Amino acid sequence: MKASLRVIAITALTVADVIIGGIIINDDIRKDSKMQNRAVMPIVEPLELAEVDLVVAKEANIEEEEPKEIESTPEELPVVEEKEEEKVVYAGMTLQELGDKLDRSLNDTIAGKGYLIASYALEKKVDPYIATAIMLLETGCTWHCSNLVTKCNNVGGQVGSGCGSYRSFPTLEAGIKGFIDNLSKNYFAKGLDTPEEINKKYATDKSWYKKVNSYIKKIKNK
Repeated sequence: MKASLRVIAITALTVADVIIGGIIINDDIRKDSKMQNRAVMPIVEPLELAEVDLVVAKEANIEEEEPKEIESTPEELPVVEEKEEEKVVYAGMTLQELGDKLDRSLNDTIAGKGYLIASYALEKKVDPYIATAIMLLETGCTWHCSNLVTKCNNVGGQVGSGCGSYRSFPTLEAGIKGFIDNLSKNYFAKGLDTPEEINKKYATDKSWYKKVNSYIKKIKNK
């Protein structure tokens, strides 16, 4: 009789009641227990990712630095200097090409002096074709140079002293430069820069300029 009464008492318990070790604990006691647990354990709400990083940084005593702007400088291209002998200096030619062209008309004593004539004439603002043409006309160096060249280093028939009534120079190079200096100072600098204009002062022969022009034509065609 006692056993059947015990079963009935248990089934009469509400669903919210719990039996632990033969002791009945109802739902109100469970709620009180949960409240006590909440008092002990603080509620931790989820943090966003950025806030978590900030917390970690502060705990590690790491100071955040603002990103520094990296100054970008344009890459400097290497400066390529044009070599002197590669520059176009006259009639679409480089200095070396011009010197080689003049050399094709120079023979005997003044053979191979084309580069010297070209470079010094341009330095003194003298037309290198005109200078070379006058040399060929006055010295005969198209074939064999005259004694004025071989003995006195006078390549332009300049009058003076040291070689009879003509000027003498210590070296052939000095004679070439002296001749070009004369053209520069006494002719080109004064506006006499064509064979026709030079003729008026340089030679008594009124057709002298025609011969010079003929030599210029030959030089250009070689």
